[in-house]
Amino acid sequence: MTLIQPFIEFGFMRRALVACVALAVSATPLGVFLSLRRMSLIGDALSHAVLPGAAIGYLISGLSLVAMGVGGLIAGLAVALLSGAVSRYTPLKEDASFAGFYLGSLALGVTLVSLRGSSVDLLHVLFGSLLAVDSPALLLVGAIAAFTLLMLATIYRALVIDAFDPDFLRAQGRWSAPLVHGLFLMLVVLNLVAGFQVLGTLMSVGLMMLPAASARFWSRHLAWMLAIAMALAIAAALIGLMLSWRYSLPAGPAVVLSAALLFFLSILAGPCGGILRRH
Repeated sequence: MTLIQPFIEFGFMRRALVACVALAVSATPLGVFLSLRRMSLIGDALSHAVLPGAAIGYLISGLSLVAMGVGGLIAGLAVALLSGAVSRYTPLKEDASFAGFYLGSLALGVTLVSLRGSSVDLLHVLFGSLLAVDSPALLLVGAIAAFTLLMLATIYRALVIDAFDPDFLRAQGRWSAPLVHGLFLMLVVLNLVAGFQVLGTLMSVGLMMLPAASARFWSRHLAWMLAIAMALAIAAALIGLMLSWRYSLPAGPAVVLSAALLFFLSILAGPCGGILRRH
């Protein structure tokens, strides 16, 4: 009973948990597909790419949910499109292109926030404020989660084929590979914008990628990987929030640290390639 007592007594703890669960069921499946497509670090790059747009929204309207969210979405999509164009029309590979854009975006975003805000504002943007999630932020995260699940259901088959056999997808003709790739990156950016509202730009990718990477040690079937990844993300949210409450830790980093601990546990004990199983 003492474990769930904070969630019963305090509304801010319930809102934080609901926001994390919404992110878990929408962002984590995208992390699984990023991992399958060998694009794990691109998620990290896009999380930093959101920062300049969010910073511009902050300069215009202060800590406004709508302004920072819209700015982050525009900046993230712009970086994704520009990186794709650079990799398509120049000899530079996509990972190097994303690296160049995200490093510049991160530096620009930090500079813009520093022009007007204090170090506290900068920490809020970079690391989020999970326990300060309010109703508008919760509605935004929930709406993005619902839209993501709907879109994933629509393009699921094409996304799976594109991850394993892009040539077969092109031969089918119903979905073009660039369209599927573009829709997928749009969903990634949307969920990073949602995660930015809750966990900050530096932490949001943690809940997307760590449970996804952990799930590969527990199953080799895609449907089970998706379910396990979501379950691990929800477990990380619960553990992180309880540790934050009990030991006065920052909530967002505590959630991501819990996801990292589950990741290391999966590496050690997972039945599909874990160290103990192999030896």
